[in-house]
Amino acid sequence: MDIGTRVLLAFLVCQVACAGAEEKEEGPCVPGFQVKEYQVEYSGGFQKGVPLLQVHFDDCAGNEGVTFEVSHPGLVVDGDRKLVPRGDVENGTVVLIHGRSAHAHDTARLHITNATPRSAESLREILGLGQALNRTKRSLLVPPMYVPENQRAPFPKSIGKLQVSTTDPSGKTVEGPVQLDVSVIDQNDNRPIFSETRYAGEVLEGSATGTTVMTMTASDADDPNTENAVLRYIIVKQSPDKPSPNMFYIDPEKGDIVTVISPKLLDRETLPTTQYELEIVAKDMAGSDVGLTGTATATVTITDKNDHAPEFTHSLFQASVQEGWTGVVLNLTVDDRDDPATGAWRAAYSIINGNTGHSFEVHTNPDNNEGMLYVVKPLDYESTAFHTLLIKVENEDPLVPDVGYGPSSTATVHVQVLDVNEGPVFFPDPMMVTKRENVPLGSLVATLNATDPDLLQIQSVRYAVLKDPANWLVVNPVSGTVNTTAILDRESPFVHENRYSAVFMATDNGSPPATGTGTLIITLEDDNDNAPSVYPTVARVCEDAKDLSVVMVGGQDKDISPNAAPFRIELGKQPGLEKMWKVTKVNNTHSQVTLLHSLQRANYNLPLLVTDSGMPPLSNSTDIKVQVCTCKKSKMDCSAADSTRSSLVLLCLLLLSLLFLYLE
Repeated sequence: MDIGTRVLLAFLVCQVACAGAEEKEEGPCVPGFQVKEYQVEYSGGFQKGVPLLQVHFDDCAGNEGVTFEVSHPGLVVDGDRKLVPRGDVENGTVVLIHGRSAHAHDTARLHITNATPRSAESLREILGLGQALNRTKRSLLVPPMYVPENQRAPFPKSIGKLQVSTTDPSGKTVEGPVQLDVSVIDQNDNRPIFSETRYAGEVLEGSATGTTVMTMTASDADDPNTENAVLRYIIVKQSPDKPSPNMFYIDPEKGDIVTVISPKLLDRETLPTTQYELEIVAKDMAGSDVGLTGTATATVTITDKNDHAPEFTHSLFQASVQEGWTGVVLNLTVDDRDDPATGAWRAAYSIINGNTGHSFEVHTNPDNNEGMLYVVKPLDYESTAFHTLLIKVENEDPLVPDVGYGPSSTATVHVQVLDVNEGPVFFPDPMMVTKRENVPLGSLVATLNATDPDLLQIQSVRYAVLKDPANWLVVNPVSGTVNTTAILDRESPFVHENRYSAVFMATDNGSPPATGTGTLIITLEDDNDNAPSVYPTVARVCEDAKDLSVVMVGGQDKDISPNAAPFRIELGKQPGLEKMWKVTKVNNTHSQVTLLHSLQRANYNLPLLVTDSGMPPLSNSTDIKVQVCTCKKSKMDCSAADSTRSSLVLLCLLLLSLLFLYLE
């Protein structure tokens, strides 16, 4: 280091000392640091053991027992209250100095900044090696001034004295003016504030010690570069405080709440509650006694895992049910210590033995977790009077690996079937028989067969007609034989698709009597007992029509094949009809009626004979009314001519027919 630099460094140290010793206005003593901000310029390092500055601390009570703590390990305040380096100190460091006595506790800050290099000319001017200068009391190196926030009146207040300019002998300003920086010193006047007043977190029961539950965060509006905003967290209260008042721990710097209690004790089912409330305090000044505090509440919920298997309250359940009945016969009760309304608590039942006929089912009652045992298929006392079921209960969610289902997770159910007088049962039901229609009265139709299922009781059965729509049948009450009392008619409106249905009743002599019903279905075979007919029965034709086709007629029959179609349709037997009309077969059911020559306007009756294909066949004569009409402009006038004219026309036609026969 050259001599110029050494002189400059000594001069700068002097300036800092002068700035720290700035005269103050006399006033009442305020305990603590009298100067709260110090500044030292760093230029190549500090010499170990050489004081940097004098700290000014007064507890306004004699300063007995005053001690100092420095946040940087390379600096210490000695017994003369001088800040002395004892190790390496880096440029740009902010150092906190804590002063403490029985009457005061305060903090000051030391700023270590980089020294600004000086030119040779400026150095000569400072050392007076150049021309003579008139200087003010202060150097042009102006340290910043500091004033604490929240000062009380009266105002204005003096914060220091200095000049800031340099002149030559002629009074001309050589240097300056320079800027004066005034920094406001932060006071610890803001409490920590949590982002929420109430926090909520949860931890699974049995979690390992040190499991993080949640994180609490608070903020402080004071200067973040001072301990005024350095926060520390602490749990001040746990409610309830069982089984231990220290079940949780909060990281004082991060605010992370973690479990302290052992996994075995963190058992939701044995703890006095599933929710714990923690009162959390955040304190500034790094948690020192004089720090300000903020408070929030954290609620920790112990959540459930499926570590308890459901267990039946009884190993044996018993029920009785009447045969033939269906529905719930028994409610199975279980205990489960896990959290209700979760899959770890909800039960699922299954029948693992004894349900050979699949007559039983078990469903879970969602309201109380009980198993409802149903009879879904009617039970038969005569077949099995006693049922033994083995039922298992499990949870919807799987159990944790170290827990299994034990003997209490199964139960035995005894179901006794009670005998009931059951009604007779028809076999077969329905009974199907085939009979030809028109069988003689009193003909045997069928013999009913109804048996009493109460095999252990000897009971007799009597028969009766319950429903006979056409009143065609009668039944023998003892033998069950069914005979006709009227003609069976396949064409009756009570017959549908050739079938006639009747219902019979069988009653036993039990106490009380029981009744059963059965159906008899008679399929009726057809007889050719209905003559056919033709349709339509009315036709119209224009008197001047060029097309002499009159109408397409069809045959119809109430009977069915082979007693119906094909039909033969021909002219009636009256002589001379073939001279005026012609009937031509179109297919098995229809024929075309055609005029051989035009007719005058009148109404004519055309007799047709239709014959079916039965063995023997049946025939029927039907008159077709043919109206010869006057047609003009697509309008047809079919009002009939007077009866005399119609009769004369018919008479003329008859005479003409006879004449033709004579001439032949």
